[in-house]
Amino acid sequence: MSVPQARKVGHPLMNLVRFKGVPILKQLHLEEQLLRTSSDNWCIINDGTNAPNIVMGLSGKPSELLESKHVLRDEIPVIRRFTGGGTVVVDPGTIFVTLICNKDDVPGVQPYPRSIMQWSSLLYNEVFQGIGDFQLRENDYVFGNRKFGGNAQSITRKRWIHHTSFLWDFESRNMAYLKLPKKIPEYRLARGHMEFICRMKDYMTRSVFIAETVKAVGSHFAVKLVDLDVDAIVDDAGFVHSTRLLEKQELEEALAFEHARLRILSQ
Repeated sequence: MSVPQARKVGHPLMNLVRFKGVPILKQLHLEEQLLRTSSDNWCIINDGTNAPNIVMGLSGKPSELLESKHVLRDEIPVIRRFTGGGTVVVDPGTIFVTLICNKDDVPGVQPYPRSIMQWSSLLYNEVFQGIGDFQLRENDYVFGNRKFGGNAQSITRKRWIHHTSFLWDFESRNMAYLKLPKKIPEYRLARGHMEFICRMKDYMTRSVFIAETVKAVGSHFAVKLVDLDVDAIVDDAGFVHSTRLLEKQELEEALAFEHARLRILSQ
């Protein structure tokens, strides 16, 4: 694939990193470390993770978001990431795209989630031009009224990260691990998971999506393809990651809380 090189006068440099099947926990550790310790702009594209995982936002509560009994039964790893946002089941059918930017390198974008998402939606308009009635609706990327991309951000004094899990494909049975959250987008209209989301593969191929994403990033930045040794970076003992796997005990406590709540409601 042709990658625009760092030669465009007036465009800030963007380091492009391509992965395939890197575990999502390792990717999140890398992203957090690059956000907080690097002064460069980064675009990370990971074509699928190695196995099913549940990823929750920083303030997510398992008792409210997960069907803990099923999660424990099937031994599905649950990750609490360093960014906000909702809960998603990811697997080899998920494509991850992350943008880590210096605030001053993206003119006109304020360091707030809404401003960042409005800018990112313009970038992805270039990717999905003429395809599936692409829109940003509230915090989601949708085709029409069906979600296929979930977003989350973290903002520091001079930098921000915007990362997206794109549902190119998914296993329908994995949606059973998620509860209907208390706070839902207005456009969801209380629809169940399978009526709310859609598969990107019904609209475009993986390779075309990734190529068009790189092309769109190249219209805003001077892109430089970079090889990173993710293991060497994330194993740096000098950095403490806030993204972590939840312990089995935490999920068991969430399940016990659910059982106690149901007993109270039944009295």
